[in-house]
Amino acid sequence: MGLLTETNAQYYAGQQTFTAVGDTVLPYETFTWTGNTTLSDVSGSVPANYTVTINGVLAAPVPTVSNNVVELGQATTAGDEVVITLSQTAINNNYGSYEYISLHDVINNFIVAYVGKDKIIPDIKRTDVMFHAKRGLQEFSYDTLKSIKSQELTVPPSLSVVIPQDYVNYVKCSWVDDVGAKHIIYPTRVTSNPTELPIQDTAGIPTQDSLGENLEANQSITEQRWAEQNNTAYDGFDDYRYPEAEFVFGQRYGLEPEEAQINGKFTINERLGKISFSSDLNGKLIILEYISDGLATDEDMKIPKFAEEAIYMHIVHAVLSTRMNIPEYVINRFKKDRRAALRNAKIRLSNIKIEEIAQVFRNKSKIIKH
Repeated sequence: MGLLTETNAQYYAGQQTFTAVGDTVLPYETFTWTGNTTLSDVSGSVPANYTVTINGVLAAPVPTVSNNVVELGQATTAGDEVVITLSQTAINNNYGSYEYISLHDVINNFIVAYVGKDKIIPDIKRTDVMFHAKRGLQEFSYDTLKSIKSQELTVPPSLSVVIPQDYVNYVKCSWVDDVGAKHIIYPTRVTSNPTELPIQDTAGIPTQDSLGENLEANQSITEQRWAEQNNTAYDGFDDYRYPEAEFVFGQRYGLEPEEAQINGKFTINERLGKISFSSDLNGKLIILEYISDGLATDEDMKIPKFAEEAIYMHIVHAVLSTRMNIPEYVINRFKKDRRAALRNAKIRLSNIKIEEIAQVFRNKSKIIKH
């Protein structure tokens, strides 16, 4: 049996068409959506991810859905054309889905293939498999899987943007020019964001409130000075950007490579949970690329099929290494299998194409024969 379960209309257009048999008595007719995307009803401020039309007119009142079964709120006539259409966001999310396998399927497949009588794991709780599968997905997300996310943001006058909700670490930050090209923004070491701002007395001792806790200032002086700097004028020889002069000859050794760029700078402000930018990026459109752990939302909990074997080997090794009375040679065997499967997954996911590499090399002085 093939793995494709959607029709072309469901995949490309996000639609499934039905012919009504006609129903004028409550409860009205129901239709079952068979596409891969799960239909969701309105939840709070989140709209439904589908619409229903009858003969080209939106169904009214709005139908309800449960387990992908859509129940109409109005009567139908035999022969009416009922069309369920996904929202554009849901259609886009479904594109390319065949590239991945869900974490739910990984857990089910693992239990079928590796758990049972005369198998490597005679018995295990599903919750244990789920735990190790999620931990494996987290670890793989950091350096193996294609788990890089990105946000398009505008730097506000405050020069800070909030760290994304599922942020683990940044990959790259760039500002976008008028023709859409990216210019990399580098982090800076010439300043930092303090994590605590204790208020001191005249003797330099931090002061406390009535509960004995240190009083904290509302604003960092360091951050304020950094934000107010003039990036086009130099203040004097003590300015870190000041060029080499005769009276500091021998004290400075030329250009600092990390400062030899005009794309601006950023710092990670852990105290405020924000990313702070230099003033020359005020109003700029930026793209923030960052790593998540693959567990933030249900849509994230999927694994590229290139790494499917690696996640199975990770679970086997993790289960066996945490059990008593398992021979060490068995644990070492699956440790090697895990390492080999992970290496293969990294090679496959690196997506190296010989033709593309040759095209890049043609820009070098070396002649490439092909």
